[in-house]
Amino acid sequence: MITFTRNEMRDLAIAFIVISIAFAISNVGLNVHGFISILPIVMVGAGIGCLLHELGQKYVAMKYGYQAEFKAWPLGLVIALATAFIGWVFAAPGSTQVYADNVSDEMNGKISIAGPMANMALALIFIAIASLAYPLKDHSMTLTLIYLICTVGFSVNSFLATFNLLPLYTLDGIKVLKWNIKYWIIIFAIAVIMLLTSISIGAENMVKLIISMSFIK
Repeated sequence: MITFTRNEMRDLAIAFIVISIAFAISNVGLNVHGFISILPIVMVGAGIGCLLHELGQKYVAMKYGYQAEFKAWPLGLVIALATAFIGWVFAAPGSTQVYADNVSDEMNGKISIAGPMANMALALIFIAIASLAYPLKDHSMTLTLIYLICTVGFSVNSFLATFNLLPLYTLDGIKVLKWNIKYWIIIFAIAVIMLLTSISIGAENMVKLIISMSFIK
């Protein structure tokens, strides 16, 4: 059973809010009306993606018998908001701290990779739901909203997975790379393909492609 401290719940809530605001700003800039409109949509796609990333790592750590707690990184939160104004979010709101004297590179890698994989799984779930909602979205405001949330969720979580797998200090990628370079190459390559697909093709065109393929006999 996953348990949370009061401070951890506070930090998760802060990270959820700040990352959601940052991604909303990165999409609409200083357009207040656009910000208000897109924030609820981004809160589901980006905010939940951020939470599941950290909870995935916490779950794996606790599964192996370690005590783990998410701690917000104040500077990372400020950087996330600052970079949002240039249309690119430095999404490092904090990290899951594992309390143990000696954590091997293998264990550290397994814990770290759980976060990006949670984002990748969530991205695939989002694009699948978007494909189901798309044919009927013009007949229902609810389905239109679900479709918008899911397309944004796919793009944002593809970005979160790729960004966090970069082999840079403080990010998950460097820990996974130290553990197993083959696993890092495979997971990073898949994340990059997902991100480039969302950028080059676009989530809506992906949905149309998935729907057209589903009707191929």
